[in-house]
Parts: sequence; structure tokens; C-alpha cells
Amino acid sequence: MPSNTTAPPGKKTAKKKGRRARLFLLVLVLALVAGIGFGGYWGVSTVRASFPQTTGEIRLDSLSADVEVKRDANGVPQIYADNETDLFRAQGYVQAQDRFYEMDVRRHVTAGRLSEMFGESQVETDSFLRTLGWRRVAQQEYDTVLSAETKKYLKAYAEGVNAYLKDRAPKDISVEYAALSFTNDYTIEPWTPVDSVAWLKAMAWDLRGNMQDEIDRSLMTSRMSASQIKQLYPEYPYALHQPILDKGAVDETTGKFDPAADATEGDGATTGDTPGTGPGGSGSGSSSGGGGVDAQLGALSEVLDGIPALLGPNGNGIGSNSWVVAGDKTTSGKPLLANDPHLSPQLPSLWYQMGLHCRSVSATCRYDVAGYTFSGMPGVIIGHNDKIAWGLTNLGADVTDLYLEKIGPDGYLVDGRTKPFTTREEVIKVAGGEDRKITVRSTERGPLVSDRSSELETVGQKAPVGNAAPDRGTGYGVSLQWTALQPGKSMDAIFALDRAKDFTTFRAAAKNFEVPSQNLIYADTEGHIGYQSPGKIPQRTKGDGALPAPGWDSTYKWKGYIPFEQLPYEFDPARGYIVTANQAVIDQKTYPDLLTKDWGYGSRSQRINDLIESKTKDGGKISPDDMRTMQTDNRSEIATLLNPLLLKVDISDPYVREAQKLLEGWDYTQEPDSAAAAYFNAVWRNVLKLAFGDKLPKELRAEGDCINVLPAEATGPVDEQNKLVRECGERDADSAQPDGGDRWYEVVRPLLKQEKSEWWTTPGNRMDAATETRDQLLARAMKDARWELTAKLGKDISTWSWGRLHQLTLKNQTLGTAGPGAVQQLLNRGPWNLGGGEAAVDATGWNAAGGYEVIWVPSMRMVVNVGDWDKSRWVNLTGASGHAFHTNYTDQTDTWAKGELYDWAYGKAAVDAAAKDTLVLKP
Repeated sequence: MPSNTTAPPGKKTAKKKGRRARLFLLVLVLALVAGIGFGGYWGVSTVRASFPQTTGEIRLDSLSADVEVKRDANGVPQIYADNETDLFRAQGYVQAQDRFYEMDVRRHVTAGRLSEMFGESQVETDSFLRTLGWRRVAQQEYDTVLSAETKKYLKAYAEGVNAYLKDRAPKDISVEYAALSFTNDYTIEPWTPVDSVAWLKAMAWDLRGNMQDEIDRSLMTSRMSASQIKQLYPEYPYALHQPILDKGAVDETTGKFDPAADATEGDGATTGDTPGTGPGGSGSGSSSGGGGVDAQLGALSEVLDGIPALLGPNGNGIGSNSWVVAGDKTTSGKPLLANDPHLSPQLPSLWYQMGLHCRSVSATCRYDVAGYTFSGMPGVIIGHNDKIAWGLTNLGADVTDLYLEKIGPDGYLVDGRTKPFTTREEVIKVAGGEDRKITVRSTERGPLVSDRSSELETVGQKAPVGNAAPDRGTGYGVSLQWTALQPGKSMDAIFALDRAKDFTTFRAAAKNFEVPSQNLIYADTEGHIGYQSPGKIPQRTKGDGALPAPGWDSTYKWKGYIPFEQLPYEFDPARGYIVTANQAVIDQKTYPDLLTKDWGYGSRSQRINDLIESKTKDGGKISPDDMRTMQTDNRSEIATLLNPLLLKVDISDPYVREAQKLLEGWDYTQEPDSAAAAYFNAVWRNVLKLAFGDKLPKELRAEGDCINVLPAEATGPVDEQNKLVRECGERDADSAQPDGGDRWYEVVRPLLKQEKSEWWTTPGNRMDAATETRDQLLARAMKDARWELTAKLGKDISTWSWGRLHQLTLKNQTLGTAGPGAVQQLLNRGPWNLGGGEAAVDATGWNAAGGYEVIWVPSMRMVVNVGDWDKSRWVNLTGASGHAFHTNYTDQTDTWAKGELYDWAYGKAAVDAAAKDTLVLKP
């Protein structure tokens, strides 16, 4: 349950340029409240005007026959039609009924047109999005790549959306439009098929892999040695955390992946450059001060923080759990499949539950599918049909590379020759302001993203490059090569997945799921389980994508993509289950191509593996409720390593000792009411700050995190008394480092065995002595954590709880993310006091560099009972409706927070029994 009904006051400063703040800093909210008063204008009639009609009959001219829409008590619709185009027309109509404002905001994001809705504050964001050109690529896909059948479905969906919009005033579509009308003359445009396709680009952007790690490693070179950076990015711990596949190899004769082959160590994938070694030569150049490539990439990182994260903070946290268990290990005798994607909490939820049913499944009407959809896009993304079930997690393949570019007035340098840029003009329309024009320049690899920051007009004097690099001149630009900027067939794949009937047709569908690259798990009514890793994953001629590559050297170009036939998969593995949770897919030492060097580190996946093994040993069986319970497992792996050492530290201060005692007998679970979990996580946060955070460059640390550094390490005025410079962090709290994820578990794991290390060394201050050993640093972290929680939770440790620190507030997409507190109180919901934590199976993520606030969540949960479909269960983070104050706005959140699930009706009889409202759409 929510701890109260009022959202906490915003913690972001006026200076803050974080994703959410910069996206929706709306002057219109101030105008609305200051003008005529929020409550006076948004009366009952205004609020209810946009609620959809869910009973009776509605005429849709584009339909060829009647379509039924049955909604259950949670407002989840099941659609029944006689043909495929009517089915997708109705899907468009129904999603627009419940979620059109969300759809409209999304399409303005993907097209780089937020300024048309929200004014001047979004010009910089639009400029970067136009530079990436998501909408342009989506148009190319629609025009030249997608199948005629897919385009027919997209057109039908758009017809349904537009049938809903027809003759409706904006205020009758969503209450947010009533507010927008006070500040500009914004007009709702008709929906187009390309609006749906472009959403896949936003999805691919937030799941793009290691681009932030690539930037961070480069930024670290300004203050750290290559060996130090390597310690902060350790190798994947294959011996501790098993990859998805425990065998399999590419057959050298056929060139195809053989899932039955015993993997043997060979040459494996290229390891490429060592972190800290500069591109363009053998030297290990470093960058200092504010003007080198470190400054350029720091500014780029700041721009990236301003791009709307529609799925979640990119990096180690965003991910998912999915696993499937074969029938011989389940109580049902059929496979069980679970999935819970970890994404950014949004209101309304990213997901929209829905069923799409042909009344009579035939060769001309092939869909009988239910699951989770994206509003604004036809089809079902995750779910099941009458034969198969499937789930997704992010594979995390390295599909982006940054290139340093030697640029001049006539173009960019490649192999000693200057090549001209490809250029285009973009016009950004601004609500309440003048149009802005930008010029987008692109190299043969991709857009010059460094053009989109005024801080990057001049680069500094030093750059992390080797001696073979060209003369710096005024500096280097940065271009981006990314698989999603090329037309692809992922939209074709969605429809093919929805109608797949066996593993063969499932794999055929997966072949076109090019971006984003996902782990696909599978189960069918014949008892089979499987896995496929699809995606357009580059093959590099040279380098490994760990650091920006030298664009002036053509040997660093991509030579192609890994053929689908070589991508890892498996079918009915002997172990009887498959787990994917963003861990390594396969041991890279045994696989010929580089998938990535930046996997998740396997804490969640190994915990799920261990839970399955524990439950099935000695012939035990797993039930659907066991699957649900596993989804809510909140054990902290880092606590198993660190807590025993914390208890051995001699603490003389009785005030700190009182808190230390909380850790005695703690079982490492992170329940909302646990005082031990609250204190341990505070200690972990302070360990990270002392050992690593204070040693990182300012571009990686969170805004407001200030430290004193030597003048040689920073620019700015020197404190004459202490001979130090006050240096403050610059990054949005959601993406700052050290974030505390399971990469940091692997950084700390070997260090905990060392009493002395350079990482345990910290300078003293007026309050604390310098530390030189592990136990000294742990003692200081326990002290700092005691004082931190005293300030946040009070002196009395008996009142402490993890949930009071670890809260989730659901924020309305636009008006609820900024502006006066009164508006937020009316539109937002929460906070909820949550258990779980970072890198736990119940992944209620928080960033240790920024605080304890929940910033990514299991955005939905499902447990599919394969073959006995009506015994499957599911839950959404919020609800079906995007209309504030509607019954179904957040009606599922309490159930979600408690880790419970709802019955998932699929068969016609079950749907009829659950139906509360029936709407007939008539031609």
C-alpha cells in the first residue's frame, strides 16, 4: 500500500538537467495554476469528459464487420473480430480510447517534436533526436523494407486510432490537453503508420547496450590508469554465474551454431583494445583539464541524460528476468514461463494488457494472442497464443560505437583523405516561440552527435589518443554508428511472433527481430522449451567497442553483422530449464564473435538458477506459485559477501554500534519493514562513495556530490588555505557512478580479501581520520551510514525500515513530473514503500550514487501456464487507463507492490466470465 497519498517534494535542483526534469519542465503548469486555478478548471466534467465508452455500440466506418471489445474489472480489453484488418483497426481504436495522450507524447519524442507540445525547454532534446533521425529511419523502413502485410496492419491500426480522434475536441481525448490549450495552439494530428514504427527506435535506444560504459571508460582516463579502469570493469565471472547456454558452438564446417556441441576454448572473440589505451596508436595518452576528449564526451553524456528514457536509465540496471521450466520439472506436467522486464516506472505503465482474437482462427484470420502491448503499436510484444508462449529480456549486445573524428571545414579525415559530410537541414517548431533550424552532419558511420552541444564547439588541448593520431587542431568530433539507424524488419517480427506455432516458426520470426537485440525464451503445448538470441550485431574489423574508435582509421570499421545462423540458441536443454536475466549468453572464449564486453554480471540469473535447482533437487516439482514467489525474491548477494566483515569490525562508538547490531542474524532479505536492510544498503552506498566515488572524475559523479581535489586534477579557483579545489559532480543521479549494481559486486568481491589496497585509502577531514585499510574504511562507512539514516529516518533505529528509504512514486508522464506540488499531488500516485533492491531478482532498482529512490522496477510480471492458458497469471505496474482519476488508472499497483498476480483469462469462456463491460464496434 502507499505510505501516503502525497508525492514527496521534488529533490532536483533548479540546475538539474536530468531526463525527467528536462523532458517535462512545463511552463504551462505554472500558467494553469496561476491563471484560473487548477481545481476550479479541472472539475468533474472536465476530468470525466475523456473517459472512454466501454459499453453499448459505436460506429466505425472503416470496419467490415462487427467487433466486440470485452473488458474485465481491471479494464483489460479482449478484442474479437472476423478478419485481421478489423482486429488491428479495433486495437488502434481501443488503445486510443485508454492511452492516446501517452501515444501522442511518444510519437513527438521519436520524431524530435517535443517543442511543438512543450515549448522552448525541449529544443535541445529535439535537436539531438533529430540528429539521430529515428523518424527518418522509420519512414525508410516503412517505404522500403517492411512487408506488404505488415504495412496493411499498420494502416488498419492507424485507421482505428484516427476513427477515435475524429470529431473529438482535445479536452475530450485526455485531460492533459485541457491544460495544453492554455499555453499554445497545439493541434492533434492524425496518426500514421510510421508513428507506430518509430516507437521501435525509442525502444532500441533505451536498450542500446554499452554506449554509456564506452563514454565512462574514456572519461575515467582523465584521472585513472589503465589498470585501475580494468579493475572497475572486471571480466564476467563465468565460474560463479553461469551464462544462459552451458554448451554450444559454431560449427566450422557449416558455419552454423550447434546447440549440442561441447564448447571448447579457442581463439574466441577479439578482446581488442585495453581500457585506457588511446585510439589511433599504441600510446596510452591521457586527457586532463576541461577541454580534451574527456570534456567532449562529458558534454555528450550530459546531452544523453537529457534524452527521454522511455524504458529506463540505460546501463547496468535496465534489464529483465525471464525463465522457462520444462514440464518434467513442474507440477502441471507442462512448461511454465515467467517474465518481468525491469524498466522505468511510468504513469501510465509502459505496458498495456490486451487480447487479440480471431473469432474463428483460419488461414485468413490467424491471430489468437494475448499479452503485453505497447500503446501506439499493433500486435502483442510479450505473451502467448494458442500454441506457444514467449518472453523477452535485454541481451545487451554492443550495437553502438562512438568514433572520434578529425573534422575540418570541408569534412572529416579517413586514411589521410578528407571526405565531405552528408548534411541535411531540420526545422524545429517551438510552441510559443520562433522556429529553430539546425544542420545535421553525418560521416559514413553515422551522425556527428557532438554537434548537438554548445560545449563541444571547441575541443581542448589534450585527448586520450596515441601517437599515430592526426594533429588535434581545434579538436575532435564524435560520431555514432548504431544498428538501429539502418532500416530493419523488427515490425515484421512482431506479427510473426504473434502467430508462430512451433520452434521453427518462432525462430523464423526471431530472425527479423533485428533491433533491439533481445533474449527470446520459448515454450509450447507439445512440452518443448527453447531460447534464441536474435539481433543485428556488428562484426568489427578491429577494436572491441570498449572505447571510442579512431574514425580516421578505416581498419576500425564494421565489416558486417553476425549471421543469424551463427547466433546462439538452444532447444530442450538437458538441464530442463533456461534462465535469462541479462547475464552472458555464452562464454566469449568459446564463441568466435564479440557479442559484448559489458554483460550484466549475473547476480539475478544465478540466484534464479539456484532457486530452480533447490526446488527440483531430489525430484521436486515447481508450481506456478513457486514461479511467482521466485519473482519476488529479494535476497542481496552483496550482503552475503560484505555483512560478515561488517560484523567483525570493532566499533567503539555506542551510537554506531547500536546500528551495527541490526546486522546480527540478518538473513540478507530486503523486506520493506527491514531495519537491517535499510542500514546495510546505507553502508553499501557509503562504502562505494568512499572507496570509488570520490576517486571518479566529476563527469561520472552525481550532481551535488562535491569533493576537494588537488589543483592538478581539476580546473577552477584554488582554496588558498587548503590548497584544494572544490569539485562537484555533473551527472544526473539516475545514471551517476558508482551505481551499486552487480558490476560493483564483482569489483568489490576480490578487494574484500585484501586488508590493504589503494581503493581502501581515503584522505582525512575535520571529522574523520584518513583510512588506509579495509576495516578502517568499513568502520567509516558504518559511521557515515548511521548519521545519514539518522537524518533521514530519525534517531530511533526501531523505527527504521528499508521501505521508508526505498520508495516508488508514480509520476504522470508530463504534468506530474514538474511544476507546483498541487499539480503533482493530483496527478501522481504514491509513494509506495517497497522491498527488493538493486540486482535482486525483485529488481526495484536504485542508484547508490544518487540515493535510495526506486528508479526502475519489474514493469509487469507474468507466469504462463503453458497449455492450460486460463491458469496463467499476470499484473501490470499501474493499470489499463491513462486517464487520471479513472478507476483503472493505478488499480493494479497495490497488487503489484505485494508481489501478487491476477487471473489471466484467455479462452472465450473465461473471458466472458470475467467481462464487466462489452462494447460493440459496428461498421
